[in-house]
Amino acid sequence: MQGVGFRQQTAARARSLGLTGWVANLADGSVEAVFEGPRDRVESIVEWCGRGPNGAHVARVDERPEPLAGEAGFRVEFGQRPSG
Repeated sequence: MQGVGFRQQTAARARSLGLTGWVANLADGSVEAVFEGPRDRVESIVEWCGRGPNGAHVARVDERPEPLAGEAGFRVEFGQRPSG
């Protein structure tokens, strides 16, 4: 979902929860994010992503556990990452 500040609001929420990682738009118009931190905080932001900011339409959230990458801080990726 683009045009509603989804990436920026996701980043602000992640930072407020003390999470690290990143968020980016994908070429197909969806958003991808990686969150690292305490499980309860990650679960909280994933739940929020299911609603998104005001004006967002979230069709679904796909979760996939991954090994920790040791992210430092939380960043917004600008431009678009390839889908897939």
